[in-house]
Amino acid sequence: MRKILLNSFLFFVTLVLFTQCKKGDGDTLELVQIPKVITVEQMRDLPVGITNPIKAEKSGKIYIYQDFLFINEPSKGIHIYNNSNPSAPVNVAFLQIPGNVDLAVSNNILYADSYVDLLAFDLSAMENIKQVKRVKDVFKQFYFDNNSVQKRVVTYKDSLIRRNRSNNKQLMDASTSYSSTGQGGSMARFTLLNSHLYTVGQSDLSLFDIKTASNPVFVKSINLGWGVETIFPYENKLFIGTNRGMHIFNASDAANPVKLSTYSHVLACDPVVVQGKYAYVTLRTGNMCMQGTNQLEVVDIADASNPKLVAVYPMQNPHGLSVSGNNLFLCEGSYGLKTFNIADKNLIGKNLLQHLKGIKTFDVIAGPKSLIVTGDGGVYQFNYSNPNSLSQLSKISIQTSLLSNFWR
Repeated sequence: MRKILLNSFLFFVTLVLFTQCKKGDGDTLELVQIPKVITVEQMRDLPVGITNPIKAEKSGKIYIYQDFLFINEPSKGIHIYNNSNPSAPVNVAFLQIPGNVDLAVSNNILYADSYVDLLAFDLSAMENIKQVKRVKDVFKQFYFDNNSVQKRVVTYKDSLIRRNRSNNKQLMDASTSYSSTGQGGSMARFTLLNSHLYTVGQSDLSLFDIKTASNPVFVKSINLGWGVETIFPYENKLFIGTNRGMHIFNASDAANPVKLSTYSHVLACDPVVVQGKYAYVTLRTGNMCMQGTNQLEVVDIADASNPKLVAVYPMQNPHGLSVSGNNLFLCEGSYGLKTFNIADKNLIGKNLLQHLKGIKTFDVIAGPKSLIVTGDGGVYQFNYSNPNSLSQLSKISIQTSLLSNFWR
C-alpha cells in the first residue's frame, strides 16, 4: 500500500514538473523538496549531527524538555531552542537527521527516527550533542519496496518552485514540568512510558527498552491495522489514535502491552489526549482522511475496557489539542485556535472562552511556562494563565512551501 502511495506521489511530482516549467512575468522562485529514491546504504552515509543554528523552512512536530524547545523540520532534522524565556526563545543549534519526523527525550537522551532506523543522541552537553546509537531496520514499513533485494528509501532534494506575485499561485520548477522525560504534542508518533519508548507507524506499534537510556533495544512490533496516526500516554495506558478509532492498551507490563478495547468512529483523522477518566478526540476531514466529519468527541474511559461516548461537539476543522486543568486548547487548522472550559463535559460547546483567528494551527502543547502552538507560518507561544485572554509572548517565524502539508 505504501509503495502504491509513494509511486503515485512520485508520478504526481513528475507530472507537475513536466507541465509547469514555463516562467511567466512576475514569478519568483522558492525552495521546496522533491522526492528521490536511494539505497539504504546511501541513506546511512548521509551526514548526521549537530550544526550551527539555521532558520526552519518547514515545521513538523514540537517537543519540550526542561528549558529546551525542539522543532522538527520534516525529513531534515531538529531545530533546538533555549526556551528558558518563552518571550525570547534562542535558536542554539540544528541537529541534522535525514528522514526525521518525530522525537522523544528521556534522561538526556534524544530518540529520533531516520527513515528506517532509530537514532539516539546524548544531550548532556547541548553544545556538543553526540550520536550514541543507531538501531537499524526497525521502521521497515518506510522502505520504498520491502520485497526488493536492494532496500531503498525515499529521500528529498531541494528544488525550486515559482510563486506568481500577481495571483499568489505556486508552481514547481525542476531546478512540561521538569522531569526525566519531555512532553510532545497530540500529533506525536513517539512517546515514553515505564522506561520504554513506543512509536507508531502507519499500521503498527513498536517497542524499545530504554532502561539504559543511551542503549535503546528494539523489543517487538505489534500490528494494529492500517491508518494509525498518533499515540498518547496516560498513567499506565497507551491511547492510540487511528483514522477509524482509538485503541487503548494496558502498558503496566511495559514490554507486553495488552489491548483493552477500541473506541470506533467514522473514517476521519484522529489525535487524542487524556485527562482523568476522559479522553478528548478530534475528528477532521481533509488530507489523507478523504472523508469523515469535523467534531470534538468526549469519551468516558473510567472503564478502559468499555469506553463510552459522552458528548459530541461540531467543529470547523480540528487538528491537535491539549488539556490543562479545566481548559482545553484546540487547533482549528485555518480557523485558528479555540479555548474551552471543560469542567462540565456536557456543556463544552457552550463554554468557548476565546477564539484566536488569523493563524493556521496544527498542534499545541500546554507546557509549564507557555502554551506552544505550531502551524503554517511559525511556532507561537502564549501566556495562558488567563485562558479567557491568551497573550502572545513570541513567534518563531518559519517559511512554508507547497509541499509542507503533504505528509500530515
